[in-house]
Amino acid sequence: MKVVVIGCTQAGIAAIRQILKDYPQSQVTVYERQNSISYLSCATYLHIEGTVKTLSDAMYAEPEDFVRQGVNLKLKHDVIQIDHQKHSLVIQDLITREMETATYDKLIVTTGSLTAIPTISGVESPKVLLCKTYDQARDLCANTIDEHRIAVIGGGYVGVELAESYIKSGHEVWLIHNQPNLLEKYVEPIIAKTVEATLIKKGVHLITGAHANEFVDTKDDGLLIKTSQGDSYQVDMAVVSAGIIPQTDLLRGQVKMQANGAIIVDPYMHTSDPDILAAGDDAVVHFNPTDSCRYSPLASHAVRQGMLAGINVFERKVRSIGTQATTGIQIFDQTVATTGLTLKDAKTTTYNARSVVYEGPYRPEFMPDAFKVTVVLIYDHNSRKILGAQLISQHDVAQSANIVSSLIQNGGTIDQLALLDMLFSPNFNNPFDYLNLAAQKAVAQEKGFLNS
Repeated sequence: MKVVVIGCTQAGIAAIRQILKDYPQSQVTVYERQNSISYLSCATYLHIEGTVKTLSDAMYAEPEDFVRQGVNLKLKHDVIQIDHQKHSLVIQDLITREMETATYDKLIVTTGSLTAIPTISGVESPKVLLCKTYDQARDLCANTIDEHRIAVIGGGYVGVELAESYIKSGHEVWLIHNQPNLLEKYVEPIIAKTVEATLIKKGVHLITGAHANEFVDTKDDGLLIKTSQGDSYQVDMAVVSAGIIPQTDLLRGQVKMQANGAIIVDPYMHTSDPDILAAGDDAVVHFNPTDSCRYSPLASHAVRQGMLAGINVFERKVRSIGTQATTGIQIFDQTVATTGLTLKDAKTTTYNARSVVYEGPYRPEFMPDAFKVTVVLIYDHNSRKILGAQLISQHDVAQSANIVSSLIQNGGTIDQLALLDMLFSPNFNNPFDYLNLAAQKAVAQEKGFLNS
């Protein structure tokens, strides 16, 4: 059986590895338009700040390893057409520009996503850069060396991480975000305000509630950014990180998609075409808190979906268990971790959503550095099921989001979390962990525990 994989980053690599393990008799061909594979885009900001020495350090797979295992790996090859009825592809060699055709028995599409480029006059300026692919990251880092004043457009995870990295590398930074608060898709305003205060304290020029309307190249080799608030900011270069969109044009009209172009897949990663599977940033996930499909492009989703696509390429064997879209970010000395629904999103559903905010030291105050933890816990008043949580602290609270994710996955309630067995040591926490205490506050808000 001939299996073709289009794209060779997180989802594609996971799929290839699984096929080699489960179906070693298969003929596997991979087309990748880049000259490298397996780049983790989060390394861009880590390289800028100096944590990662070279961008290539963030590549976790080598093409030669796949070739030795019999994979026909074709780098710098761009698939430009898919005909799902004929099971055929048209491919261009990006070096020779020659065209070729190929066929498949099973096709796994892991084409990923693209940076959403906002409609801004002057966005085509060579001083306005992107940072998603390895080549874009390389160009960005090379240009950064000779520039001092940097503007970052977009205040999601990538934008905030870039702003931090440029401050750490000695640059002057403007962060321009078109919403009232940073990270609005992930956290409540109380946590966003802490993030914003941290960035401002470290020297970031933060502009929120403003659109970048125009980029203008100046006579002194600079870049002028004009905003919807009527202000202008003179910088040396700008980086756009205004969200991402699924890269699925190859299959448009051939498989079912959401309105934004994300490919709809079943729990086995199969599309509406029985011989085409999809995984990663080009596909939807099953979002457990709302029991619905959702576009949520995360590396953690990509590797799981890719693995499932490899397992299920010939027959449906293992179902996806869905996701809570659990994420985390380190912002200077603050850890932010989230899972499930925000209160704003929960209120758009049929849930009778409520929330509590718990604040307190993560361990006994007689211990040094008993940093404050802020926990926002979102739950359903009717069923008492946990819908989401967000945490921020100078203490590393990242794994706490994973605990709540597991509870949401299994229908856990505030009553269960309030009494959940968790280890205690003054080194780590209080006799009741801060998650217990947040849930106990929710129980109190509901006038006590349910009788059991």
